[in-house]
Amino acid sequence: MAGCAATQPETNQPPPLSEASFNSRILELESQLVQQCDTHTQLQERQLDQQQSLTADMREVGSLLRYLRQDVQQLEARGEEPVIIREECEIDESLTTKTLVGRSEWVGLPSLGTYLKARVDSGANTSSLSAEEITRFERDGENWVRFKLALNEDDVAVESQRDEWIEAPVVRRVRIVQASGEESRPVISLLMTLGPIRENVEFTLNDRSHLDYPVLLGRRF
Repeated sequence: MAGCAATQPETNQPPPLSEASFNSRILELESQLVQQCDTHTQLQERQLDQQQSLTADMREVGSLLRYLRQDVQQLEARGEEPVIIREECEIDESLTTKTLVGRSEWVGLPSLGTYLKARVDSGANTSSLSAEEITRFERDGENWVRFKLALNEDDVAVESQRDEWIEAPVVRRVRIVQASGEESRPVISLLMTLGPIRENVEFTLNDRSHLDYPVLLGRRF
């Protein structure tokens, strides 16, 4: 009879949860929920600001259209036809071989594996690239520099390259004189593309994350 007795299988049940563990887990879930709510709130506020900006633009365009419609109606009431004036501008032949760039442009940096938004500034002599954690070192008897791109959340770039280390030889150094004092910045040369333009451009390295554009294109470019 004893040999026929069946043993009950053991069940893998978790140990009872203590009150302290339960309260800790509840607080953790509550913290995660608060963070998610804050993120959604910030996103809603940003979308609301964009919506208000678009609404203002639409109202301005609507106002211009109303004025234009009134002018056309007045001309039609007087039986007059609108006069279209076409102004012909002289074409400067020297510009036919030039590339027209705007106040800001998208530039590609193939050696860095990313693209960035650049501001064109003829008031600056040398172009500039936003960089942080700039470290000097020597390689084969030459001066090199190691750095990361200094970008803020609003800067558009290839995500995988945001925290990548970049190494490049130092071409020269420039002395920057500002109201706060003088500083020396390293200059590196990088291949850059802008539309049909593809050439090596010299960049000074300094943190521009507090500015609107991570790249500045100066007169040398």
